[in-house]
Amino acid sequence: MISLSPRALAYLCEVIHHGSLRRAAQHLNIDPSAISRQLSILEETVGQRLLERSPQGARATAAGRLLIDFHRQQLASQAATLSRLGALRGLHEGQVRIAVGEGFIADLIAHPLQAFLRKHPGIELEVRMAGANEAVGLVKEDAVDFAFIYSPPEDGQLLVHADTWQPMELITPPGHPLLASSEPISMRAIEGESLALIHSSTGMGQLALIAARLEQVELKPKLRTNSVAVLTHFVKSGIGVTFMPRLTVQHEIEQGSICCVPVAAPALRGARARIVSHRDRELSLASSACLEYLRNATRFFSSDAPGRCCN
Repeated sequence: MISLSPRALAYLCEVIHHGSLRRAAQHLNIDPSAISRQLSILEETVGQRLLERSPQGARATAAGRLLIDFHRQQLASQAATLSRLGALRGLHEGQVRIAVGEGFIADLIAHPLQAFLRKHPGIELEVRMAGANEAVGLVKEDAVDFAFIYSPPEDGQLLVHADTWQPMELITPPGHPLLASSEPISMRAIEGESLALIHSSTGMGQLALIAARLEQVELKPKLRTNSVAVLTHFVKSGIGVTFMPRLTVQHEIEQGSICCVPVAAPALRGARARIVSHRDRELSLASSACLEYLRNATRFFSSDAPGRCCN
């Protein structure tokens, strides 16, 4: 019977994650020859090559991908089993890792995370900021337990735990002329505006580009950024407008420092927010409890988007 070394499997995962044996060794603070030796033994054990070189760095072969997935499944299964054993004592400890798009942060930090931590003081939370593409990758790599993603791609490897309608709208300063419209405005009406756009690695950025392409409108932003905070200040300062789901700036809307206008583009009107995890991984007791709590406590996931915010 073939025996697979957990250490060698862990090294294989690290090499693929970091893109080279040398960078993996630096991250693990060990000699590269130790990793090379373990991987050579593993290749001899299974009788197949596990790595190949590419312009982007080390890449797993088909056999390598099978072993990486096997190793991640083992780790997830072990964590879930330990979690169930812990459940016999009650939910007193555990670790939860979450990937979150910046647009969710205000909603998440305002109350839900604080309340969960007060309720479960023994649980440790790790929150990683990530755009849609990165968040999907972190879930698939089992680097996080679940993720909050805006306008995520359809993916059979993702299990959807919450799915709400959160259209992306035009965010404007108070008194902006486009607020006078009683109907959703067209993408064409935005063409001449001073516009800021977020990076296309995010769900919001991808959605804006898709809508522009489908509506045959060319967007020429005065500002590009990877920060929701920068977008918000761009609008609050009166420099121009941007696209966001309104709950991302709900606090500013309630203060009266920002308004929003629905946009008629179907791509924007149909946008969704989702909580997703890896379909083939069992969540730990702590992760399941945290996900369920946040799903019910956050504005983004407890219900669909609210009504119009400005008249």
